[in-house]
Amino acid sequence: MRTLHFTSPAGPVHAEITDLVIAGWTGRDAHKLQEHIDELAALGVAPPATVPCYYRAGLETLTQAPLVDVLGGDSSGEGEWVLIETAGGRFIGCGSDHTDRKVEAYSIMVSKQMCPKPISHAVWAWEEVAPHWDRLEIHSEILEAGQWVTYQRGSVAAMRHPDDLIEKARALGVPTGPGMLMFGGTLAVHGGIRPAADFRVTLHDPVLGRSLSHSYTARSV
Repeated sequence: MRTLHFTSPAGPVHAEITDLVIAGWTGRDAHKLQEHIDELAALGVAPPATVPCYYRAGLETLTQAPLVDVLGGDSSGEGEWVLIETAGGRFIGCGSDHTDRKVEAYSIMVSKQMCPKPISHAVWAWEEVAPHWDRLEIHSEILEAGQWVTYQRGSVAAMRHPDDLIEKARALGVPTGPGMLMFGGTLAVHGGIRPAADFRVTLHDPVLGRSLSHSYTARSV
C-alpha cells in the first residue's frame, strides 16, 4: 500500500493506494484512436489485441516530485487525467504516463513499469466535475529550444468515460474500487512523439474556471 497526500478545494485528501492501473487505447472516436495506434506503430509498437486495455504498474512508480530519473534519453510524457478511488469517495487529478519509447517497441508492460508516473498534488472531488465531465480539457506541453510548446491538447470527451473504463476493467478482473489509481488514457501528439526533459500537464475545467497542473523534469541517468 502507498499513501499519497493531495490538496482539494474541500481540504486535504489522503489516499491509500493499493493498485496502479494504466488504461490504454481509450479513445472514443475510432479514427482518432487509429491515429494514436499509427503514431505508436511508427515507433515499432504493436497494435493492441483489444481496446481499451489495462496495464499494471508498481506503486513505487507514482511520484509528485518535480524531478524524476529516467534511464537514457528515449522516454517521453503523456498528459492524462487520473482517477483515484478512496474509501471517502472518488477524486480526479492529472498526471503523465511517462514511457520509455525504445523499450515500448518490444514490451509495453516493461516500458511503463520502468518509468516514473508523475501525478498532481491537487485533485477535485468527482461530484464537482461529473455533471460536466466531457467539458474538461487536457493540455500538455514540452520545453523545446527554451520555449514551452503544445504537445497535446483536447477534450476528455475524446476518451472513454471513467465509468465506462471502470466497468470494463471490472469485467476483465482488473482491481477497481477503493485503493485504485487509474490513468485514463491519452491524446494524439502534435508534431509526433518525441523525448523532452521538461513536461507539464494541465487539466482545465472551463465550467468552473479552474485548472489542475503538474510540471516535472526527467533527468537522464
